[in-house]
Amino acid sequence: MGPLRRFTRNLVLPANLAGRPLLLKYTRHPGEAREEIRGHHSVRDHYRVPTLHAHLRVPGGRLLAYERLPIGRDHGLLLDLLNTDRPTPDLKRYLHDLTDHYRTVILDTARLTPPAQLVRKLYWDRAAPGGRLDHYYADADPFLTDGRAHLPLSRIRDHTLRINGTESHLDWAATLTRLKRHFGTGEPVWAALTQGDPTDLNLAHPPAWLDLDTAGPNSIAGEFANFLWYTTVLGGWLVPTHNPGAFTDHPATFAHLAANTPVVHRTRIDTTRRTLTVDYVPRLSQPRRTAAEIYWRRLVEPVAAALWPDTDLADILRPYIAMRILAVHHLGDLTPRERLVLVCRLADVMSPRFAPQSFFLTPEATCPVR
Repeated sequence: MGPLRRFTRNLVLPANLAGRPLLLKYTRHPGEAREEIRGHHSVRDHYRVPTLHAHLRVPGGRLLAYERLPIGRDHGLLLDLLNTDRPTPDLKRYLHDLTDHYRTVILDTARLTPPAQLVRKLYWDRAAPGGRLDHYYADADPFLTDGRAHLPLSRIRDHTLRINGTESHLDWAATLTRLKRHFGTGEPVWAALTQGDPTDLNLAHPPAWLDLDTAGPNSIAGEFANFLWYTTVLGGWLVPTHNPGAFTDHPATFAHLAANTPVVHRTRIDTTRRTLTVDYVPRLSQPRRTAAEIYWRRLVEPVAAALWPDTDLADILRPYIAMRILAVHHLGDLTPRERLVLVCRLADVMSPRFAPQSFFLTPEATCPVR
């Protein structure tokens, strides 16, 4: 048996049985195990997924025995193709293969689907009463600071935001209400069979899909928002910063952390003029930028042209990206600079001028000269 690993609330143990390499996954939550078994069954005919050899009850939970793919130290995942100084031909070939496969499956299985029939874990359940939005923010009022003044998010609507020279506004309470209302309707959405949580840790190289508890009929817009936000923000910056244990077998991630960590050059809260001025550079390594560009060009654009030909893609993606910003990490648990950057990104998303392509793909620009 290999070393025991912990990913989120699950324990993972590599093992060999009669010469067969296995990955044993233990979860204390029977409901999550059932979701994963169901998810595996729903997508196994559409995607390359590890064979699920067995699942059984064990003391305190359930154990799932998977085929173990050849994933090792700094190899075997999309993450490892991103942990380079420059985009490699392997990364580009991988993204072409990945997006070709996604485009085929998504367009073949796309259906207008009521939310009650979707995998709801990452969006609808988190926005529902008592869900993660309520759990994080119902009794909390995170604040922004410039080191001198504090600005609670409940009062940010009374301030003009000047972010990298562009003026905008953000109403914190109205944003939370808007998201809850959006995901509280029963209006059908375009959905397709996907893995549901397409992160660089959940996508193997050669292409295979791992971690299937959200697999099944998923919102297509949610799928896009998840991959793009994780690739451009979470995977290279916040997740390794706050959950370094998940990268024990992929330590090259930390060598590239600085290349994906935003730099805040200036923050000023003027309580008299009611302004918040922020100059910052998002920063994104070139391999991650390349991955997002290929994904956008070869998957998002053609699928959007087929399913939403007469609709502004900003309106389609906005609520999903906002949920990724607010309902993965609790803003109050982040450092002041991390919180500031995410609030700036949230203000961009909620702005009427929101342009998702430039939001994810615009080259880094220097902050305005002051």
